[in-house]
Amino acid sequence: MITRRAALAGLAAFPALGAAAEQPTFPSKPLTMVVPFPAGGPADIFGRYLAQGMSANLKQSVIVDNKSGVSGVTGMDFVAKSGDAHVMGMMSASAGAIMQSLMPKMPYRPAVDLAPVILVVRIQEVLAVNAKFGVANVKELVAKLKAEPGKYSYGSAGTGGITHLATELFKRETGTDILHVPYRGAAPATNDLIADTVQMALLDIPILLPHIRSGAVKALAVTSDTRALLLPDVPTMRELGYPKVNSDNWYGLGSPGSAPLKDRARIHDAAAAALQSKELIDAYAGVGGIVAGGSSEEFARFQREEVAKWAEIIQLSNVKLE
Repeated sequence: MITRRAALAGLAAFPALGAAAEQPTFPSKPLTMVVPFPAGGPADIFGRYLAQGMSANLKQSVIVDNKSGVSGVTGMDFVAKSGDAHVMGMMSASAGAIMQSLMPKMPYRPAVDLAPVILVVRIQEVLAVNAKFGVANVKELVAKLKAEPGKYSYGSAGTGGITHLATELFKRETGTDILHVPYRGAAPATNDLIADTVQMALLDIPILLPHIRSGAVKALAVTSDTRALLLPDVPTMRELGYPKVNSDNWYGLGSPGSAPLKDRARIHDAAAAALQSKELIDAYAGVGGIVAGGSSEEFARFQREEVAKWAEIIQLSNVKLE
């Protein structure tokens, strides 16, 4: 015989079951992809192509929102604090791996409050000098810098960014001394490289490529494991005997760490599918980007390796935010 208490308990369960059944499936509304850099730059281009592909896969609009500041930290802090998997962000090497070793207090924990979803793209960097500097290769560059330590200067896209730390890594591995001149972005650094205000720079290939092709600057080496498709005749630093001078820039998709795991998994799958599109692969390649992909666990492991790598360079080179 069913007791009155059991009957009432059974009836009480029905509303809960009904509420669970009515829970909307993810995504239940348009999504936002935060690009933590200004519109028109490489990060914005990579983000918009990815957003377009993900929109088709998720059957919802993915709206790009540019929130720049503090080397990408401002935008990613917005993502971390949103607590909603409908908000994601294009995490840069700076915001995801470097700045936590430089900022006195990060506003979020990069691998906790901001969960790594998928590595989206790698951007190869090229070591270049002013065309009138008088060196034809890395061997001649190293010899010239060693002969006159501290006389010459290099430009970067800003203190603590990957273009700064990559050159500090180059200095350590080659035993050279060259003065750092930070700029507010890669464009002014490139302008001064062309003008011979600084003699050297290590920047993303898309930034320097037009000036390499025009002859205004000379490409000496690519700081990746493999040669660049856009610069097939330029050797890698590994080929030249400096395997540790490896400094691909990168962007990966980050999601709020407090968002449900199943929703983050849905974001991962949609992004992974988009990254397999030939249209996207070709578009990325056209601006010097190499599609990455992989699992969230692989991205998390890569991020940990990047944190450790750049933390060591920051400490050894005594890099401080200016």
